[in-house]
Amino acid sequence: MPATTLTDRKNAAISRGVGMLTQVYADRAENAEIWDKEGRRYIDFASGIAVVNTGHRHPRVIAAVKEQLDRFTHTCHQLVPYESYVHLAERLNALTPGDFAKKTIFVTTGAEAVENAVKIARAATGRSAIIAFGGGFHGRTFMGMALTGKVVPYKVGFGSMPGDVFHAPFPVPLHGVTAEQSLAALKKLFAADVDPQRVAAIIIEPVQGEGGFYPAPASFMKALRELCDQHGILLIADEVQTGFARTGKLFAMDHHEVAADLMTMAKSLAGGFPLAAVTGRAEIMDAPGPGGLGGTYGGNPLGIAAAHAVLDVIVDEDLCNRANQLGSRLKQRLESLRDRVPEIVDIRGPGFMNAVEFNDIATKLPSAEFANKVRLIALEKGLILLTCGVFGNVIRFLSPMTIQDEVFSEALDILEASILEASAAK
Repeated sequence: MPATTLTDRKNAAISRGVGMLTQVYADRAENAEIWDKEGRRYIDFASGIAVVNTGHRHPRVIAAVKEQLDRFTHTCHQLVPYESYVHLAERLNALTPGDFAKKTIFVTTGAEAVENAVKIARAATGRSAIIAFGGGFHGRTFMGMALTGKVVPYKVGFGSMPGDVFHAPFPVPLHGVTAEQSLAALKKLFAADVDPQRVAAIIIEPVQGEGGFYPAPASFMKALRELCDQHGILLIADEVQTGFARTGKLFAMDHHEVAADLMTMAKSLAGGFPLAAVTGRAEIMDAPGPGGLGGTYGGNPLGIAAAHAVLDVIVDEDLCNRANQLGSRLKQRLESLRDRVPEIVDIRGPGFMNAVEFNDIATKLPSAEFANKVRLIALEKGLILLTCGVFGNVIRFLSPMTIQDEVFSEALDILEASILEASAAK
């Protein structure tokens, strides 16, 4: 009989619903590099989907977690609280955009943060309806799926979604939707489908993640804030993927003149440890009664310790500036390929939250096939890439901001070679 491979074991033991982009089984990782069980090295341009902005196993994060391990690992903050939870809440209250008093809660995942933001918004307003955007991604729980603006693979086969959730088109001029048209669609929604006086909140990613790395125009975000204020609607910024220096500022909302009422955070908050947060206006955050918010593992001490270290590293290593530098280099290299790769239709993204989008040359339509071809060629060459977008035709770049210059240069060379090879093979 043939030897059983790890892939065989995975297929026999794990639900097929847990999709896997690669068959690279990690053995160890350091900063922006991963070594698999066979000892092969890969450069990681995925970062666990924007989780290790500060790199795999950053020494200060590991040291903070080890120190906490020697004290305690779990008490449940709702039963026996601890000062580090309080201190991290104080830090996020001060660091998140908005010149007003804030409060914070900690949970475990980004989807859980979104769920709690919706609960808080409904409790604070006494309303139930929520508006999200096409192409948005907010998690795989039932409310997360309802808010997410993409059916396959997130909603298909799971039956009816929670009610009182409505969608408007996200402004993507490349695909024919301007900011003005998106605002007009919202107003049409109010006229035809839901009374704005029933809407508790509008939730938006300042830069869409899974939807294709499309930044929300500044004019649109300002108009959205005005629309919310006009109707007493809360604005929720989902910064689960955009947060913690990825866009060249600590938060993507720092690029805008307006602030959200509530903000969800997760992913790189704790540098690889499970931790998520909701921060918002103090009076809104206090709307639910005692016991209405929380969770057994919410604000786990190890994740809290890691998050304190992450915030320190972002400041001490100037990672916001580093993100802008790396993103500029990446976009310049991609721009240099435009004349030789006609499949490239757009290169975009603030800071180091960048993407390249591909169309089929003959049809002029989005080409998921070409994007996946680039990804697979790069993987063979030792570079891990992620695709995204409603049409699957976008490659997003999420390398750690701590990546060494020589490793980054090597990755850019692999990326260029992979794109050129894919284009030549058409």
